[in-house]
Amino acid sequence: MAGGTVIAAAVEGIVDEAVVRKLIAHADATPGDVYGRQGKSFLRQRIAGYNNAAQRMPWIVLVDLDLDNDCALPLRNAWLPQPAPYLCFRVAVREVEAWLLADAERLASFLSVARSRLPSDPERLGDPKATMVNLARASRRRDIREDMVPRPGSGRQVGPAYSSRLIEFASGDWRPEVAAGRADSLKRAMRSLKRLVRGAA
Repeated sequence: MAGGTVIAAAVEGIVDEAVVRKLIAHADATPGDVYGRQGKSFLRQRIAGYNNAAQRMPWIVLVDLDLDNDCALPLRNAWLPQPAPYLCFRVAVREVEAWLLADAERLASFLSVARSRLPSDPERLGDPKATMVNLARASRRRDIREDMVPRPGSGRQVGPAYSSRLIEFASGDWRPEVAAGRADSLKRAMRSLKRLVRGAA
């Protein structure tokens, strides 16, 4: 059950929002307002404001590493050289999809694919989103394929209900404590959130 500490958040998109809400609740805190949801550049433009707000109340900002840097530290230093006392700034390696792929057993069941198809080390993937789409393409369920795989000629990277399906998984089936065993950046994010909750109590 969520605790009394309220944590505001800023994220790139709606799938990240579902992940952050799950992580905040897992840290025994309560998700507050969630900002951003307009991509990485939007977050970068507003990071100083989020940091300023975190002088007074707990915040988490979650951003994908993508292929911008080899590791999270240079990105964090470039974005936020002096984080506020109540700011938890976390970087998903390389995309938040890697954190969802790390709960292989549950995701295989959700997508209706063989467990053996899931990557053993999702944080080493160059494009976790493409891996997620390819897994959906192999699904035994037609609705999963239609929702998550882009239609031929659409020019899109994902299917029409890709985000909705991942939100459904992240909010329901996904087990952060299990996924953290195969995603080090997720493990660090969870530890940091728990420290934030303890510090704000």
